[in-house]
Amino acid sequence: MTPKEALQTYYGYKDFRPLQAEIIDSVLAGRDTLALMPTGGGKSICFQIPAIVRSGLCLVISPLIALMKDQVENLRQRGIQAAAIYSGMRLDKQRIALDNCQFGPYRCLYVSPERLQNEDFCRRLTQLPITLIAVDEAHCISEWGYDFRPSYLKIAEIRDTIRSSCIVHCQPSTDAVPILALTATATPDVVEDIQHRLAFRQPNVLKKSFARTNLSYVVRYCRDMSDKIAQLQHILSSVQGSAIVYVRNRKRAEELAELLHTSFYHAGLSAEERARRQEAWKNCHPSPLSPLNSKLSPINSQLSPINSQLSTINSQLSTIVCTNAFGMGIDKPDVRLVIHFDLPDTLEQYFQEAGRAGRDEQPAYAVLLYAPEDKTKARKRVHDNYPPKEFIESVYHKTCDFLCVGAGSGLGHSFALHLDELIRVMHLPLLQTYSALHILSQAGYIDFEDEQETQPRVRLEVSAAELQRYTLSVDQYNLLQLLMRQYPGIFTDLQYLHEEITESLHTQLSDLAARHIITYLPRTKAARFTFVKERQTDIWLSPEVYEKRAQHYTDKLQSMIEYAENTRFCRSQLLLSYFGENDAPCCGSCDICRAQR
Repeated sequence: MTPKEALQTYYGYKDFRPLQAEIIDSVLAGRDTLALMPTGGGKSICFQIPAIVRSGLCLVISPLIALMKDQVENLRQRGIQAAAIYSGMRLDKQRIALDNCQFGPYRCLYVSPERLQNEDFCRRLTQLPITLIAVDEAHCISEWGYDFRPSYLKIAEIRDTIRSSCIVHCQPSTDAVPILALTATATPDVVEDIQHRLAFRQPNVLKKSFARTNLSYVVRYCRDMSDKIAQLQHILSSVQGSAIVYVRNRKRAEELAELLHTSFYHAGLSAEERARRQEAWKNCHPSPLSPLNSKLSPINSQLSPINSQLSTINSQLSTIVCTNAFGMGIDKPDVRLVIHFDLPDTLEQYFQEAGRAGRDEQPAYAVLLYAPEDKTKARKRVHDNYPPKEFIESVYHKTCDFLCVGAGSGLGHSFALHLDELIRVMHLPLLQTYSALHILSQAGYIDFEDEQETQPRVRLEVSAAELQRYTLSVDQYNLLQLLMRQYPGIFTDLQYLHEEITESLHTQLSDLAARHIITYLPRTKAARFTFVKERQTDIWLSPEVYEKRAQHYTDKLQSMIEYAENTRFCRSQLLLSYFGENDAPCCGSCDICRAQR
């Protein structure tokens, strides 16, 4: 089957979008490829089609569980076998997924980059018929790019890990397994860094212009916070359709959602609740725009209303207030409006989040609300993200004390770290402490992973003989017998439970724990803190880790401020030149172009 035949058979499209065919041909020729395409440009097809037309399995490395689940479900609906492995997934289901990929006709296996740090998982990779490695959101591998994630640095090692897989499946060498890296946000420096970090055999960049001709960029200047809220309400009532409102922190997301009578989304919610809210928003499809929108007329200097205000019920579903934990890879094409209530850190972040509007190529709007106080707050972020070195060293020692790890010990030990408890006990400020832990991770002293949901664990505190002295219900007795059969080490160590924890099972386990028959640790959210070196007495931060990164962050923040304060140049031109496109024409639809016209 040819790539074009696969496209028609499984996706129903007659032809590829611009650049898709070139990327697919490059991958099928075995070349390492970096694909630069705008948000909504159809990046996923670039690795899904090669996975269909060639034998073997495509290992897809993706940063978000929501994105994995969404793409796996879409593939299955098209008759393409795919699987995903993610945190919080039961171990037995993980084993089934890997068995299916090894023995069944599976085409894609989605995993998070953090999964590559698991030695057992990497050993299992050698048994899988991997013929392509796809790296989504590849900008995360660059230390100089937006949303750097240290776990991405492990990806280049995968080629060595799957060497035996290549031999088993008649590939001449590990070099026969190409890497396809994909991103919608990369400056020229980041483009070079991605290829270096992924150990490309030869430079190979295929790029489609990042220009979004249907997206109108607007900055609305506000006097103060009250004016921001008023303009936010006015814009949401003036532009009909689905909307995303981005804010910087969880508290503001909740406050604005309450004010707007709509939903909010942030990482503090449980995985189940996040999924529920995301699905409710995705499945809401408000009425289409009026014909006037074809001329990009709704947002002028006064943002004049063109539609009547949405009904309360529709508004609650069609607008979501969220932090940057929301949106990456969400396949909702009919988003008409993305509003940034707070100033983002970088133009990369702004460009990617704004690009979630108008993926159906119909007119859409990206609006930034900017007030004088935003500039002051932005300057403070430099201190929050790069606190003094003395403070960073203090956080290191206080965290070690909190975890009861003495000098010269701890090497290789990993802990679930509850940040709220750490800052409460050790009297530390939250934002600076969070930043200090990430800097220590970049400096190589620790490995610090953001909060993730942990599986529930149980340990039996009494012997089987002693259980006879307790008065137990039939259900409790049967549950304990089941636990003893399935988990032989349950008397000595906490065991991760494979069973789905229903409300009834949670109640039973909690009751047994209250009677001190078991120790029960429910599913919880915690950061992961691992000692890469034994506890040190002194901490040294090199200029590469601290001063250069701080200056780089400051420069990016300044570029964001200059974009917000710009009153002379086309906003689309400014954004595209930042990403290396210096010959882009004026868009004619941003607030600057409209004012000049």
